[in-house]
Amino acid sequence: MEQIGSVMYVKAGYYAEYKKRHDELWPEMENLLKSKGVNNYSIFLNEENGELFAVLSYQNKEIYDQIAESETCKKWWDYMSDIMLVNADNSPKTKELKRVFHLK
Repeated sequence: MEQIGSVMYVKAGYYAEYKKRHDELWPEMENLLKSKGVNNYSIFLNEENGELFAVLSYQNKEIYDQIAESETCKKWWDYMSDIMLVNADNSPKTKELKRVFHLK
């Protein structure tokens, strides 16, 4: 099992909407994530600046990378693009973080 930590950004004034959309996560998006080996996925919000810290576990990087190519994921990105900082393809602007400590 591997882990990824990353940072994304939600626009000011949309924190509650971001949470609401994730509380109502589409079943097809949840199924996609789980089918690609994702589990233990959490997102934390820094309300001072809109920074989101995401951490998740996955089983296989090649399979995990297939998520971004799926129609379901691309539709999710489109759905979230009005409240997040995004790239030209509506994927969230993301900075993958380097692990510097892990307590087992």
